[in-house]
Amino acid sequence: MTMPESLLPARVMHRFVETLASSLGVDTFAAVLEKAGLPPEWAHPEHFGPLDDARAAEVYARLQAALRTYYGRGARGILMRIGAKLWGTLLNEAPFAIKTQAPLVRRLPLGLRRKAALDLLARLLSAKENDLTVHTLDRNLLFVDHAAPTALGQSESAPTCYVTLGLLRETLFWAVGEEHDIEEITCRATGAADCKFKITIGV
Repeated sequence: MTMPESLLPARVMHRFVETLASSLGVDTFAAVLEKAGLPPEWAHPEHFGPLDDARAAEVYARLQAALRTYYGRGARGILMRIGAKLWGTLLNEAPFAIKTQAPLVRRLPLGLRRKAALDLLARLLSAKENDLTVHTLDRNLLFVDHAAPTALGQSESAPTCYVTLGLLRETLFWAVGEEHDIEEITCRATGAADCKFKITIGV
């Protein structure tokens, strides 16, 4: 099976680097890059300038791998918090069509808001149509990242998409004001075709 190309909108990667820098601080970010053997200039979003979506995905994956190496088990919580912060930034700077749709999502009946909000997130993170999709599983939801930029070039024994988990949690909390049980059930870094996240709605 041919895997879909790993792509990420360059604007998302730039905002990720900005969020990372503000969350870690200059000295810690520099230490993370040094330990991973990455250029120190990567701490500055303006260093990258215009990027195509394939290169943006590569930088995104390598930075997250560097954080996992530096923090070990603590990386999950740190990357999830960065993902949570990233949601608000991406929404505030969203294209006009998405930004105007966002208030409508929060006025939907509660039972419809979750999927509508995840559809917004999928559109924000997609470099091309259907890079990310949202599906209904009985009462639950499935968020599928077909492009899987976080897993680009990665080979791990467990799922690694912690930033996406943070984005999902914050998006759903924004939509309905509730915490959700979210699990990455498959990850391309472990050899799966896609990165899939199950959102349990509950009873």
